[in-house]
Amino acid sequence: MPLTMARTGENNLIKRIGGKEDVRRFLESLGFVVGGNVTVVSENQGNVIVNVKESRVAISREMANKILV
Repeated sequence: MPLTMARTGENNLIKRIGGKEDVRRFLESLGFVVGGNVTVVSENQGNVIVNVKESRVAISREMANKILV
């Protein structure tokens, strides 16, 4: 399921990252890698704030839909 459907506070394992090559590289630079853990902290007006690799990152709903957990 896409990251946007994950429950707040629930720890999830990243199974796949979709999108074009440049989008995947950008997400990887933020710490989103297959096999990594990600936790949704909150959602605000469609944007998602997540904990990934002990950092908080805000990403758009569009980007969050490309991350499958």
